[in-house]
Amino acid sequence: MYLERFTSFLRFEKHYSPHTLKAYEGDISTFINYWEKEGWSIASLSHREIRYYLANLMEGGLEASSVNRVLSSIRTYYKFLQREGFHTENPTSLVKALKTKKKLPVVVQEDKLDWLLDHDSIFTDDFPGQRDRLIIELLFGTGMRLSELIHLTESDIDFHGQVVKVLGKRNKERLVPILGQLRQQIEKYLILKKLEKFDNNSLTLVVTNKGKRTYPMFVYLIVTRYLSLITSQQKKSPHVLRHSFATALLNKGADLNAIKELLGHANLVATQVYTHNSVERLKTIYKQAHPKA
Repeated sequence: MYLERFTSFLRFEKHYSPHTLKAYEGDISTFINYWEKEGWSIASLSHREIRYYLANLMEGGLEASSVNRVLSSIRTYYKFLQREGFHTENPTSLVKALKTKKKLPVVVQEDKLDWLLDHDSIFTDDFPGQRDRLIIELLFGTGMRLSELIHLTESDIDFHGQVVKVLGKRNKERLVPILGQLRQQIEKYLILKKLEKFDNNSLTLVVTNKGKRTYPMFVYLIVTRYLSLITSQQKKSPHVLRHSFATALLNKGADLNAIKELLGHANLVATQVYTHNSVERLKTIYKQAHPKA
């Protein structure tokens, strides 16, 4: 029911990313198909049917956080139907999100990342090796998201102003400082990239060994490979470096609002999760150092 118009609304008016669009489309498509098989019209559903649907998802093994994401998709879908005049009420208004356990962001200790980036023997001196190093440096040095890194262009780098322009969620731009070692690494990488003389040189900053635009799995595998050298933790994704960036700043006394702006968070609530990591670190230090702990 108006699924194509809904996805167009999310793409062109809400400026949702392709990944988010795919998630919304999948949630709503499954929701519509379920009730069509049951012989129900989407327009006739009340909050009771919505709750019943979510309960079925839980019984099917879906975690509370995933069920809440589905509920968010359905809620947005009905708001769209109301806005377009296809529906008079939003049955999700009486449905509350499920309580979920708060998970602390997974991070890699700052000293381990310093060791990785300070040892020249870890990365080869050729283009692929320095490209890999730049990926780690950018993710940990700026806190940008994987999608933001992939779409970064050479023109986004302002060496004079010592900042990089990052295009975040919903096409919101922000400036992030590039200082010291990170700036030097970008300059070194660009020289090597030029020397490669790629015939199909991509306008994006970070490219593959053949000069083509990078893609999520390409970056993910690089990050996983190098993080495996310094940590045995299970999660080693690019987002772990974003978490590590924010936690390192907070541990060094950075203002929470400043971290929010650097990360491109829409509100402070999303940034406050890192304060819990800082508290846990203080507890660990206390237990190790205090004689009465």
